[in-house]
Amino acid sequence: MRPQSTRRFTIWFALPHYPDQGLPGVQQAAITGLVFGTIFAASGRIWIPMFAHAAFDLTALALIYGNLEPAVAHLIFQ
Repeated sequence: MRPQSTRRFTIWFALPHYPDQGLPGVQQAAITGLVFGTIFAASGRIWIPMFAHAAFDLTALALIYGNLEPAVAHLIFQ
């Protein structure tokens, strides 16, 4: 995959997050999409970003439902 393709697919991945998550959701999806897309482009293996995406989503889910998201966010964004 070429770098132009990675950027294009990152945009298509990030934009659908806007209706539910707003601009912060688009920004977060763009960053993670770019990282996962770059991993796929460099390795040629889809399972690596697939497992990374699953781990990211499961961690976010645990933080949200465990009511830990505000505490973790305050550690990062003081």
